[in-house]
Amino acid sequence: MYRFFFKRVIDSVIAILLLITLSPVLIVVVLLLAIANKGSIFFYQKRPGKNEKIFGIFKFKTMNDKKDANGNLLSDSERLTTIGKFIRKTSLDEIPQVINILKGEMSLIGPRPLLPKYLPYYTETERKRHQVLPGISGLAQVSGRNLLNWNDRLKKDVEYVENISFQLDVRIFFQTLKNVIQSKDNVSDPRSVMLDLDEERT
Repeated sequence: MYRFFFKRVIDSVIAILLLITLSPVLIVVVLLLAIANKGSIFFYQKRPGKNEKIFGIFKFKTMNDKKDANGNLLSDSERLTTIGKFIRKTSLDEIPQVINILKGEMSLIGPRPLLPKYLPYYTETERKRHQVLPGISGLAQVSGRNLLNWNDRLKKDVEYVENISFQLDVRIFFQTLKNVIQSKDNVSDPRSVMLDLDEERT
């Protein structure tokens, strides 16, 4: 019953409360990003959700669009702004995803929505991560986040799907808050510690 009904209700209520309580912080973040990114505030990207259905994820934009002499975008680390580093460190860049929650595309807790290009590289067991709505935080995120290798990270996603419960979601929720406060396992540029899944498994 929790998985198929109450989880969605709780997600919606908490998403609305987050928007209300964090609205002063969000206004400041929007203003700072508008200045740092010359008006560009949000980052929008296609991601596979439940049943691998593609949807658009919302995040605060933490990188500018600077290019080299040949017109190619600079590396992520070179484009990451000062305010962007702070926003990533505090995980504030994830807050706009409450919009995805209200639209029924995401949950507070679940496997993180990854890139569509990874879909051909999952094992059949790993594909179970798409049996539930993706989340803003998940079991993999509180178990090491970007410091986990891909095999362990995807294993944690499957473990969550197979053991989903109210108690597990509450534990992940509070562990997420603790990790954010302590800036634990936070990596500003994931590419600096691991390859993309398609690169690793090709």
